[in-house]
Amino acid sequence: MNRPVVELKRLTRSFEQGGVRIDVLRGVDLAIRPGEIVALLGPSGSGKSTLLQAVGLLEGGFGGEIVIAGHSAEKSDSRARTVLRREHLGFVYQFHHLLPDFDARENVVLPQLVAGRPRVEAEARAEQLLVALGLEHRLDHRPSQLSGGEQQRVAVARGLANKPDLVLADEPTGNLDEATSDKVLAQLLDLVRGEGSAALIATHNERLAQKMDRIVRLHEGVLE
Repeated sequence: MNRPVVELKRLTRSFEQGGVRIDVLRGVDLAIRPGEIVALLGPSGSGKSTLLQAVGLLEGGFGGEIVIAGHSAEKSDSRARTVLRREHLGFVYQFHHLLPDFDARENVVLPQLVAGRPRVEAEARAEQLLVALGLEHRLDHRPSQLSGGEQQRVAVARGLANKPDLVLADEPTGNLDEATSDKVLAQLLDLVRGEGSAALIATHNERLAQKMDRIVRLHEGVLE
């Protein structure tokens, strides 16, 4: 059996607000296998983003255990966690967060350069992904020259640029109209499957969740 790309064991997260303790995650267990696309379903405020931040090693304060590609994040220092993020994880957010002064191709090239890939290879990879997403005529356009759906497709390409084992997507089409949302999600799923990556995709949309391999529901801090 393939080793899980990510394992969460008894994951907890609490906050203090106005002197009151709020338990957002209350013992989450989850394992995602290579190539599996999992929908994380729950209403706004249920803790989906907090769970993705945990898996993405983006902040501390969590209890329990997070294992990425066999490496325990709790036993890793800050530098090692950065390496885990860079080598194993890709991110797609609800808002594209593209760099406004760089064109579509450059936005996908830059994270590869940070990871140490030669520029020629990075540019070829960027073009491959953008063409697969139907953006072959928009490679040299800056974000301000792209539609919302096009911007989000560039963000999808950027998230997959370094061939991550696991793609984390937080409401990746939540800022788009329904028709564009359906198209971008279909392209995201096709690309993730074609790349052989796994994915954990947070959404509050039951209809979109049904397009994925498996659904887990976050309710009152635990997964159902």
